[in-house]
Amino acid sequence: MTDYIENGMGLTAELDIPYEAAMERTKAAFKEQGFGVLSEIDVSATLKAKIGAEFPPYSLLGMCNPEIAHRALLTDPQVGLMLPCTVLVYEAGARTRVSALNPERALGALNLPELAPFASEAGRRIRAAMAALSVG
Repeated sequence: MTDYIENGMGLTAELDIPYEAAMERTKAAFKEQGFGVLSEIDVSATLKAKIGAEFPPYSLLGMCNPEIAHRALLTDPQVGLMLPCTVLVYEAGARTRVSALNPERALGALNLPELAPFASEAGRRIRAAMAALSVG
């Protein structure tokens, strides 16, 4: 296992555990930071059902910290464009990769400085969750 790295718009960790175990570990790590799963999309199953395509295990998790989201939405409803926080879990060869959107960079695209404190808090919690993935 390795710690996460920050790359582009996200944070990524590579885990030496199977996909299903990585899904459970990811949900648990984010739950510890106050995030819940609002949505779970099995992209592999969707591609198979819609177009018959085979694709390695790949899921999108829509994660939300309701306290941060509520305060941010009260500040500016446009923040809803960036909710929920997207987390990917997918097979990458013999490993499983977990990637989370960097909220500071994502919310920066809205050019609304009043949202910076919420992005910073969410970013701190997401980094803590990503770091926890490599432990255990």
